[in-house]
Amino acid sequence: MQSKEQREDEFQSFDLAHRDRLRRYAYYLSGDWHQADDIVQKALTKLFAAWHRVEPGGAPAYARRIVTNVYLSHRRLAWVRRERATDDMPVQRVEAPQAEVELRLTVAGALDQLAARERVTIVLRYWEQLSVEETAAAMGCSPGTVKSQTSRAMGKLRRLLAGTPVPAGA
Repeated sequence: MQSKEQREDEFQSFDLAHRDRLRRYAYYLSGDWHQADDIVQKALTKLFAAWHRVEPGGAPAYARRIVTNVYLSHRRLAWVRRERATDDMPVQRVEAPQAEVELRLTVAGALDQLAARERVTIVLRYWEQLSVEETAAAMGCSPGTVKSQTSRAMGKLRRLLAGTPVPAGA
């Protein structure tokens, strides 16, 4: 049996090794760096509380699942759906923006219009490059649900991105 100090050291090592990746994942889910920080902080707090039960090899997947659940829970809050405060001005067209920046903004805007579970599915499948089964495990649903969510989300993205400079393979 490990001592409390050993568990805390293990968790601290895990946190240092995985926080940035979890933060990027949370950003792609939420589209907001501040929300991503909040989501990751809540997720790591929950993970620390359960750390004594976590298998070391499964910790990254378990942490990603917690981030997904925290994000979905956060999206269910009524005030989050009603209001979105920001200090940023709306993005205005620039004469010659870098192609990659414009592509990212276009895709991020389209992702922001998806339902929360659809967005989670797309991010897990295509950003995190998880299989259907791994995505289902991370979301706590069946592989069939992942397939239907992916199909529905991809259809919406195709409609939202129709007529934009987004390449078909992007």
